[in-house]
Amino acid sequence: MSDETPAVAPVPTATGPDVPPDHLAIRPRSPHFDEEVLMRGVGIRFKGVVRTNIEEYCISEGWVRVQAGKTMDRHGQPLTLKLNGPVEAWFEDLGEAAPVAKV
Repeated sequence: MSDETPAVAPVPTATGPDVPPDHLAIRPRSPHFDEEVLMRGVGIRFKGVVRTNIEEYCISEGWVRVQAGKTMDRHGQPLTLKLNGPVEAWFEDLGEAAPVAKV
């Protein structure tokens, strides 16, 4: 008899060319910036609500970054807040039946 607890398998997420990347940012300075992906249009649902003000997201870690009002940092970049919760992403150019990337 083993005292080990069974490993919890992660919930499968959709993958492939019709699913947005796990981590994406809209700022060109970010290593997660991808202009081709952004040109297709990425829809984001955070905590069950479709959001249009997302600066960056990570599906696997469950967070988004949103701009904190009109406040700027010392480099002239907008300050952002990191919010935790379930994140879902899809390509808007695929219409209503687009595959959704989520955890």
